[in-house]
Amino acid sequence: MKELAISFLRLGFIAFGGPAAHISLFEEEFVHRKKWFTHGEFLDMLGATHLIPGPNSTELVFHIGLKREGFKGMLVAGLCFISPAALIVGIIAHIYSLYGTLPDAQNMMKGIYPVLIAIIIQAILRLHKTALKTLPLKSLAILSGVLSFLGVSEIALLLSLSGLFYLAHESSKLLGRKFNSTLLGPGLLGAFSSTPHLTYSDTSLAVFFLKMGSLLFGSGYALIAFIRGDLVERWRWLSDAQLLDAITVGQFTPGPLLTTSTFIGYILSGPKGALIATVAIFLPGFILVYVSAPLISKLRKSQRAGRILDAVNAISWSLMTVAGIQLFQGLHLDFLSLGILIASTLLLIRFRVSSMILILAGAAMGIMIN
Repeated sequence: MKELAISFLRLGFIAFGGPAAHISLFEEEFVHRKKWFTHGEFLDMLGATHLIPGPNSTELVFHIGLKREGFKGMLVAGLCFISPAALIVGIIAHIYSLYGTLPDAQNMMKGIYPVLIAIIIQAILRLHKTALKTLPLKSLAILSGVLSFLGVSEIALLLSLSGLFYLAHESSKLLGRKFNSTLLGPGLLGAFSSTPHLTYSDTSLAVFFLKMGSLLFGSGYALIAFIRGDLVERWRWLSDAQLLDAITVGQFTPGPLLTTSTFIGYILSGPKGALIATVAIFLPGFILVYVSAPLISKLRKSQRAGRILDAVNAISWSLMTVAGIQLFQGLHLDFLSLGILIASTLLLIRFRVSSMILILAGAAMGIMIN
């Protein structure tokens, strides 16, 4: 147990670069160095994380802890991996709340914002082949993107379109025409209309992030769509600038990208809000891993589960793309921002330069040039 705790505490401080980098670190640490698992066992756990909602790399942490030391190991592994990032993000959020409007901070963020958009572009391009494997999935992504632009709730899109896609796939002759006409009908759109303005409370914050942790599939960047849809546009708890700041901090710091929730919670309600948001977004994944772990082999072989998850991933990709476009529209482009955006996109996609290095470079350019 001590070795498990030390390993994940160390990884929690050095795991930069997002889920793909995290998973590579875990494989090096627990398959190659410590030899706790075989490649097959590791891949089984990794495959299981894609069958349930929540952050893949953090759920892999839960699986490793559970398989190694049972429920207590699962708890220790999760706390040790998440805590460093949450602590760092909390400190940054405190500083931001005091000095975030200072000119220097604004100049620094002006250099970071284009890099952030480039990172989202990279994630969209990298994930599209996996998310849009077939023509029906491509059509589903287009439809969900259009409905998202029209203001349909992201969660409503995930729940309804994935279910209807599954039904259409199972009995295309009976449901094919109804599938298209019903989705575009005014009655269903009215039922899925945007949630009205909601006054902030700690309970609402907890419910929102519990909901996100329970429904979020795919890349952590898909969280952007949900946050922007509810917290920025509908409820107006945050501004677009604050959302970009939160995503930047989540990307810049080690550990799970979903510690973006820590930053948002702190901005809204101080340390208490940070704790509420952090626990709420990771708790569903913890529970789902514990419940689903014994069913790994059965779930992975289920064709029906695979069809639903394919639909969910396509919709999540579409929502992430829509959010990226909307954030790009909110970016005040000048020659510096455009240059940083183009250069960062090229360096990320063509030369695979670390996103952390690019964010640091963007921050430095924003400070020096402005």
